[in-house]
Amino acid sequence: MAVTGTEEGRVLTLAITGEIDHHQAGALMRELDRQIDSCLPKQLMVDLSGVTFMDSSGIAVLLRLYRQIRALDGAICVQHVPDQAARVLNAAGLDKLMPFQ
Repeated sequence: MAVTGTEEGRVLTLAITGEIDHHQAGALMRELDRQIDSCLPKQLMVDLSGVTFMDSSGIAVLLRLYRQIRALDGAICVQHVPDQAARVLNAAGLDKLMPFQ
């Protein structure tokens, strides 16, 4: 699992690659926290195109990001969601909470 962050103005794009499961979730959340805290974005783009597997831990990760960005009066958008991850996230109703592209 890896996270690559790119910042343009107050827009932060976080590209996540690898598996998002209960083994990786803690380290992933710490890294995402670090990147958000370093730039305090108004818009957060989460690129999941490199995610190869996601379990319910992915729901927790995205909910945490949603809460963090809302606390900054910002917005979140999830991009390039692979089919397997989309099934997990849609089953939890996250597509009704944040836009998926």
